[in-house]
Amino acid sequence: MPPRLNFRAAARSLVILTRPSIASHQPRIAQVVSRRGFAEEKSQQPTGPKPDVLPNVSEEAAEVSRVIGKEGPDLGQGTPVQDILKGDQEGKDNAPQVIKEEIEGLNAADSITFQNLLALGQIQNIANGGHGEDAVTVGHKFEVPELPLPSNSNLRHRYDPVVTQVTNLLMRHGKLSVAQTNMAFILNHLRTAPPPNYNPSRPLLPGFPPSSHLPLNPVGYLTLAIDSIAPLLRIRAQKGAAGGGAALQIPVPLGQRQRRRQAVQWILDAVNKKKSRGSGKHQFAQRFADEIIGIVEGKSSVWDRRNLVHKTGTTARSNLNYSARKMK
Repeated sequence: MPPRLNFRAAARSLVILTRPSIASHQPRIAQVVSRRGFAEEKSQQPTGPKPDVLPNVSEEAAEVSRVIGKEGPDLGQGTPVQDILKGDQEGKDNAPQVIKEEIEGLNAADSITFQNLLALGQIQNIANGGHGEDAVTVGHKFEVPELPLPSNSNLRHRYDPVVTQVTNLLMRHGKLSVAQTNMAFILNHLRTAPPPNYNPSRPLLPGFPPSSHLPLNPVGYLTLAIDSIAPLLRIRAQKGAAGGGAALQIPVPLGQRQRRRQAVQWILDAVNKKKSRGSGKHQFAQRFADEIIGIVEGKSSVWDRRNLVHKTGTTARSNLNYSARKMK
């Protein structure tokens, strides 16, 4: 059986060497045991060649700016945090709220242009009692309009009154854009259609141009057709005026917009009774344009309705003195 190992006896044979202590040998100073730690050994500079040290952020930005030929940051002043965070979106999102507000303020200041500064200077000049002539003419991209403004410069009078009125009558369920699209299709169809053939039995307005000139002016084409069939009057039924509970027909003159409105209503009634010749979203506009051409050529049924109203008004013109008898 092998002998047992005595660890205590083996430990006594080991020699533990301690670090030599450095004592202060200056006179009149008590000797204090000073010990040197491992951090002091690591902090000593290496004796070999100098290792490569990464440059600072400002130094790197200055070097890049020098290479590309731009103005870099001032190394003597240091680089602000806002300038560093401009190119770092993640750092900008995680930055404090104060720095975010400063960055937004710098961006707003960069958006100020020379024209804005010029306008501010002119306003300040006027506020100080200066002349405002230069403020009106200088700094504008386009010329200042002359006063008084023309009638067609207003938003409500930019388009022809007939086109505006017909567009509003074509509108359904408040969809103005759809009505404008249909009106554009109607005018384009009138422009590209062949010249109409006039019917001598259905005369148009006096002074109408030759048929070959109508496609060159689609707005005039539309206006000529509407004004030609527009009735001059309407028939108002006066209940009980004829005696025995019978209504009395009294003709009432109409204004220009009222006449055009009645004509467009007749055209819409005739268009709704027709069938489309094809398929697509512009079939209604196609039928309306064909009806305008039929009116100019004297083929539309709207002419019969206009003649009937005028004939009835001529027959009932003797009833115009009913209101005068009633007043007596």
